[in-house]
Amino acid sequence: MPEPTDPAPSSDPSRATLHSWQEMPREVVTPQIARRIVTGEKVMLTQVYLDRGSVVPRHSHENEQITWIVQGALRFTLGANGEREVVVRAGEVLHIPANLPHEAEALEDTLDVDVFAPPRSDWLDGTDSYFHDEPRGTEADLE
Repeated sequence: MPEPTDPAPSSDPSRATLHSWQEMPREVVTPQIARRIVTGEKVMLTQVYLDRGSVVPRHSHENEQITWIVQGALRFTLGANGEREVVVRAGEVLHIPANLPHEAEALEDTLDVDVFAPPRSDWLDGTDSYFHDEPRGTEADLE
């Protein structure tokens, strides 16, 4: 009788991880924007907190993006020249295809949940310079 083998990595239940948003560090990206990040091998889930009037400058990325507005509202400008404008409000979801230039302005204090596939390496390694000009850190670092 053959000896049992270790389960394939994808079928090993010990690889599943549980996260609590409240226990995760809240990274301050700009004075008006903060985020929390959970990442897996092929997908990233984020909470993004935007104060009214804050702007995420125009950028694009290889990652497909789904944005769900939990509370508040964001005005997205889509396309290289801002050809399309979409206001996304609480309870609505916007899909942004990979490589589509976009920017967002918070029309109200907003909490959004973003899903990226694959994960945003620039958010993880700190090279997302389009997003901020100032040093970043967690709220605890900046107190």
